[in-house]
Amino acid sequence: MSAATEKDRVIIFDTTLRDGEQSPGASMTLEEKLEVADLLDAMGVDIIEAGFPIASNGDFEAVTEIAKRIKRATVAGLARAINADIDRAGEAVRFAAKPRIHTFVSTSPIHLEFQMKKSEAEVLDIITATVTRARNLVSDIEWSAMDATRTPIDYLCRCVDAAIKAGATTINLPDTVGYATPDEYRDMFIQVRERVANSDKAIFSAHCHDDLGLAAANSLAALEGGARQIECTINGLGERAGNAALEEVVMAIKTRGDKLRYATGIESTMLTRASKLVAAVTSFPVQYNKAIVGRNAFAHESGIHQDGMLKNQQTYEIMTPASVGVSKTSLVMGKHSGRAAFRDKLRELGYELGENAFEEAFNRMKDLADRKKHVYDEDIEALVGDEVGSGQDRIKVESLTVICGTQGPQLATLTLDVEGTHKTVQASGNGPVDACFNAIKALVPNEAQLELYQVHAVTEGTDAQAEVSVRLGENGRSVTAKAADPDTLVASTRAYLAALNKLMVKRNKGVNPQTLMAG
Repeated sequence: MSAATEKDRVIIFDTTLRDGEQSPGASMTLEEKLEVADLLDAMGVDIIEAGFPIASNGDFEAVTEIAKRIKRATVAGLARAINADIDRAGEAVRFAAKPRIHTFVSTSPIHLEFQMKKSEAEVLDIITATVTRARNLVSDIEWSAMDATRTPIDYLCRCVDAAIKAGATTINLPDTVGYATPDEYRDMFIQVRERVANSDKAIFSAHCHDDLGLAAANSLAALEGGARQIECTINGLGERAGNAALEEVVMAIKTRGDKLRYATGIESTMLTRASKLVAAVTSFPVQYNKAIVGRNAFAHESGIHQDGMLKNQQTYEIMTPASVGVSKTSLVMGKHSGRAAFRDKLRELGYELGENAFEEAFNRMKDLADRKKHVYDEDIEALVGDEVGSGQDRIKVESLTVICGTQGPQLATLTLDVEGTHKTVQASGNGPVDACFNAIKALVPNEAQLELYQVHAVTEGTDAQAEVSVRLGENGRSVTAKAADPDTLVASTRAYLAALNKLMVKRNKGVNPQTLMAG
């Protein structure tokens, strides 16, 4: 994108602390609001709408404190078209280096009839009186036509004209109920700006809600219609389905400079940090597949996608993770992952496997992915760490069924595969693990002593893999082996058998393992 001219500069108006906080359950403490405001200022937000001062003493205090400490951004307080609201907002922002009063009134027929219970003429008088009152308090006044997208264009133009004549410096035409389509929203701005004679005396602003999932698209369409301010929130927080997400608007402009010839002052590398902070203080988690800042935004599980990413990141990523403050792309291991990505993951973890061992590990990863939602690096390390040579084991677990509970006996039915030959036995024990180990001894008689049996969870959650360590001793020799599986008993059986395989290799080099099987 070529350097943007001044007229192409888009003002970012963040209303996370006002409209965002109106999300049910998203209230923030004063300290949390101050922390968010500081970060918004640091990342380059032009205008911070700090709250609705008349709403409560807490909101008034928050706007006042933010106004006192923010030195770069404009600090705005919201006010209805009521004298008391405007006076309270003016009092709250008066200490700001750049104060703004943002006042609004409904203009659509449905709002005038059922909510305002006012005529069009009465509302025009209210606009003139309240904007004038606000202008007497501060020089920077924003006026909003609530429900502008459902307001007849002729009347909307009359309202805008009255607001500008009374001293409004910014005109906001919000899609309050998220009803407009991008073409409709763009055309509304074009018509208003063309038909209002003094429209060049104000900056036009877009404020879009996401009820139909069009908030970001509508906001960008407004720019085509001549708007140069976009009102948005971190993570798209806000009333009902939320507002246009700041991170989506900013990165759309930055990434598609070929089509969107605008620029913002936002430091995009701070977007992920801002997202995490707002999610934490509001207790509103970010959906995994949320654009730009969702945890899956730069994660790939499909084998086809992973293969492309390994060859060239631009095959499936249109922006770099670093551009939004994410350290790197994540190739997530799962049932859709391919061999190339798994081999790359093993190298990242420090493992270089031969072809047979690699195939064994890959197949076990796929089996694990079918059984648990998330395959973490720790899961993969558990699969291959102490079992890199397990692909060479000639005795393997084919199947295991365990019966246990408060009413005994504890029974294990075990089938082992020894170079293609299957043998099955049922054994009892003093608990399910003992029954499993007794079944192994019944099929593979041995005098090895169990010197260590240890279990720990590889990752968090009820579907975490259990990693089991088993140490067997025989004639002064000790061997240790590990195995991991979401089923602790399966992991225990595999670990015991892996250790036994190691002992057998040392003890019976060249001996056919078939001769070690019980008849």
